[in-house]
Amino acid sequence: MTVKIALIGDFNPDVTAHQAIPKALEIAGNRAGISVHHDWIATASIDPENIASQLGRYQGIWCVPASPYQSFDGALAAIGYARRNKVPFLGTCGGYQHAVLEYVRNVLGFGNAANAEVDPDAELPIIAPLVCALIDQDGGIDLVKDSLIQSRYGQDRITETYRCSYGFNRDHVGLLEGHSMRVSAWDQDGDPRAVEIVDHPFFIGTAFQPERSGLRGESHPLISAFVDAAMMLAA
Repeated sequence: MTVKIALIGDFNPDVTAHQAIPKALEIAGNRAGISVHHDWIATASIDPENIASQLGRYQGIWCVPASPYQSFDGALAAIGYARRNKVPFLGTCGGYQHAVLEYVRNVLGFGNAANAEVDPDAELPIIAPLVCALIDQDGGIDLVKDSLIQSRYGQDRITETYRCSYGFNRDHVGLLEGHSMRVSAWDQDGDPRAVEIVDHPFFIGTAFQPERSGLRGESHPLISAFVDAAMMLAA
């Protein structure tokens, strides 16, 4: 079996996460006994009006780090496609931030939800500067009991690596209350570090970068779970 993954983002060979992601997918595929094929899809090449023809052949969609993207609308269109069509989705770092933005805009209806990195004067800065930038730093993370991400890790507390200066603004976490997207991980300072959609087969966004495990030649439970979900769609 071959599983096809769309990597949504603007490839840069100097970005550590971009070096790591193909390796992490290969390791997950080897673990599952399948071949994982990936295509890099630049955000500026995505046509929101023709999204199904561009992404319909993929069994998984990963919105990758290194934002701001060349096309904000292109990134959101790909995330929205995965959300609406129940395609397994993983968003890491910038992908996580944009997954939250897409949901707040298009499900909750807050069209003014914005990213302060590109709109510092935003009326509703869903993505805002971190109190302390996390550049190549490890941090402890508490996973919410009975969440999808907690079930995949099989433990309540993890340590992962970040490379970010912006994140989901904790002042606006309450907007998600009562909805299908939920915060599923927090750091020790009370900041959100992962989200998931509970009525979706696999939709997880993380502020951290689990893909870095690939550079160490290690299997990662979250990436394995993403590939497993893509396998189920392909079957």
